Amino acid sequence: MNAVKKAAFCLVAAGLLFGTLSCSKKNAEKSGKKVKIGIAKIVQHVALDSVEQGIIDYLAENGVEAEYDLQNANGDVNTAAQIALKYKDEKVDVAVGIATPVALALANTIKDIPVVFGTITDPLGAGLVTTLEHGEGNVTGMSDAIPTEQHIEMFKEIAGIKTLGYIYTSNEANSISSLELVKNACQKFGISLVTQAITNSSEVKQAAETIIDRVDGIYLTTDNTVFSALSSLIQVFDKAGKPIFSGDVTGAMTGGCAIASGFNYYKAGRATGEMVLQILNGKKPSEMAVRFMTEPEDFDLLFDLDAAKKCGITIPEKYLNAASMIFEGGKLTQK
Repeated sequence: MNAVKKAAFCLVAAGLLFGTLSCSKKNAEKSGKKVKIGIAKIVQHVALDSVEQGIIDYLAENGVEAEYDLQNANGDVNTAAQIALKYKDEKVDVAVGIATPVALALANTIKDIPVVFGTITDPLGAGLVTTLEHGEGNVTGMSDAIPTEQHIEMFKEIAGIKTLGYIYTSNEANSISSLELVKNACQKFGISLVTQAITNSSEVKQAAETIIDRVDGIYLTTDNTVFSALSSLIQVFDKAGKPIFSGDVTGAMTGGCAIASGFNYYKAGRATGEMVLQILNGKKPSEMAVRFMTEPEDFDLLFDLDAAKKCGITIPEKYLNAASMIFEGGKLTQK
């Protein structure tokens, strides 16, 4: 499916989803049934926490009384597998997996309970579904694919990047898919790419120190292992006076990333909650298309003027006017 078809399909799918939403809300409110929902995430960091909270808030606002079993795999795939077995044995009504390793553990272990994946960059490449047009058996969910090519083009324009750094988790399908997108974008815009692989969050700072003298700046995709240790990466690049472009705005809201562009993870959680609500009201995952965030209001653009100044970067006025958030003087202002 090419990009144009994919975008068109996502818009249609989103329309169908919202079209059935009011009916689902009424059904949930009428049932009065208390349900058990398992929500597991691969690590704890602000973006994934926001997804989790968005799901909970959306279901509460739509009259769903739920008992939640919230789990954190702490970056360990074996722990993710144990969580999946727990949800299976306890027969939760819906199991939600936030990030690829946890979603895969749930999908591979649970076959008779609905599984909803949240914020998966490449659900096809991860093997969660075989098509974006509908779920796979008991599995469906939403993708957090980001416009990597546009991000790198913007980074080059604003910061004059000639050599780009990229740190990725070598044992996560999400990160491998993102790496290919970064490679293609760098090739298109004539940028040299320096990569460094990691396997866990404790390696992030060392990876940053390994590449810092060889790059003009670093681009971060939605790699949960990297973001769980974002502060250590920021420390390295801040000291060197080199810019960070983050594909996750949520993690950049406390400062340190000169540029951040991406969708709002809390809203992504609410979108995931919509899918859970439909399932609670009888819709089968196999009938539900993979959801994408496609509306302009779902996206944020942040500039950290403190970080930009340290890196000798001036943000063009056209981008400042388009920004939804500005970080300056140690404070975040939302426009």
